Amino acid sequence: MLAPNLTRGPFGLSYSWSDGCKDLLAGLTVAAISLPQGMAYALIAGVDPRFGLYSAIVVTAVASIFGSSSHLINGPTSAISLVVFSALAFFEPGQRIEAYKAMFLLGVMVGVIQIFIAVFKLGDLTRYISESVILGFMGGAALLLAIGQVANLLGISDKGTGQQHVLYRLWLTLTKGDPFNTQAIAISATTITVALLLRRLVRRYRLPQMDMLAALVFVASLAFLSGWTQPDVSGKTIVAIAGTVPASLPLPHIPEINFSWIPELSSSALAIAFLGLLEALAIAKSIANHTGQKLDYNRQCLAEGIANLVGGFFRCLPGSGSLSRSAINFQAGAATRTSGIMTALAVAIALLVLAPLTRYIPKAALAGVLALTAIRLIDVPRLRYVFRASNYDAWLVLITFFAAIFIGIEFSILVGVGLSILLFIPRAAKLKTAELIVSPERVVRERLSSDPPCSSMIVFDLEGELFLAPHQNSTTLLMSCGGAPSSKARVSLCCA
Repeated sequence: MLAPNLTRGPFGLSYSWSDGCKDLLAGLTVAAISLPQGMAYALIAGVDPRFGLYSAIVVTAVASIFGSSSHLINGPTSAISLVVFSALAFFEPGQRIEAYKAMFLLGVMVGVIQIFIAVFKLGDLTRYISESVILGFMGGAALLLAIGQVANLLGISDKGTGQQHVLYRLWLTLTKGDPFNTQAIAISATTITVALLLRRLVRRYRLPQMDMLAALVFVASLAFLSGWTQPDVSGKTIVAIAGTVPASLPLPHIPEINFSWIPELSSSALAIAFLGLLEALAIAKSIANHTGQKLDYNRQCLAEGIANLVGGFFRCLPGSGSLSRSAINFQAGAATRTSGIMTALAVAIALLVLAPLTRYIPKAALAGVLALTAIRLIDVPRLRYVFRASNYDAWLVLITFFAAIFIGIEFSILVGVGLSILLFIPRAAKLKTAELIVSPERVVRERLSSDPPCSSMIVFDLEGELFLAPHQNSTTLLMSCGGAPSSKARVSLCCA
């Protein structure tokens, strides 16, 4: 028998009304930020905003059902959307329908790779990707995200083709493009200012984190009242708008398999699969450190794969774990994975009710939200720590960052991981040794040249890996112990 305040939840789990209220409140709070982010991240990927909202419904719900973390919220993310944009760059601007179909196929490919990783229990391998590589990748992603929104911020059209480098396209846009739209610039600046002020109020008074949604609603209302988003007789508006989102839920759709696309999409699918797992597991582990929850990494990998696979059949933008939405879900007091399902339901209801109003959201306002997102992607405290820690980590960050800019966002992690392995081997082959003593103050420290030798015990601190590569160094050290001041002295080795 269940207690009076408990009911039988999904999969036979007991679920209290108290948990239900917590999950409902958290789900509604997260949905408030999922709506603008879903549209904005679709804009990053260069696809219709509805596909981002579909992802915030389907991918979020499916990952919450099958996942392991109680607080992880999946769906569209800025980093994944950037890789999707890069993956679809081989299509010409006029091939929008073909690009959409390729994106659905890409989602299926990502899901299959992630399920393969889970089935063969390879999820734990993602933990060995260096944090320096991730910091470099996020820095490159932030810069690319900001560059990609320059045209929308200024109210002009992008120039160049997807085959050209992003910096060259930026130069063409600024020098060969249309005159700057002052109304669009005003909208962008106002959106950024209002969002920053609202974020300060949210943190100060511990309000629900609806700053992005509130900023979009406020700026869109001002633009509408000013007549900037109302079409004239010819159907044109003064500033570009996000476009109409159909007031309908995502319907099943069988992705078109075009074998000529697969070679173009394969490398990006692999990058999205690993990056997505890395994002999701890192976020889930970070929150679990606060809650004490034990995570099943391979189960979470399987959930990510199933979510993207199902999303491909419902015309969704590929997704992963979202840092901002997961943090809000945790801070809002979510108790179980049901909060993710509540979020998906809330977004679905909002899509049906509010979809006609999305046509009045200026692209410049969404670009302002994305500009703030780009700034917040850069973890300045962690970067300072890494650059102070060692030249090795600093170089990894810089090379991964420049690889993202000049080679490609989808290849930057592969470059960073390969380089970290190459740099690790010579470091691992070196064995740093130091003799330790106990000072008169009873403190263990490194022996100085002025310290008298100890005749009773010799303590060596070995820092490095004790395997075949540094074997010669360790052998030399141990042989040198035979020449200690006293042959009766005991030798103690401290390995770090």
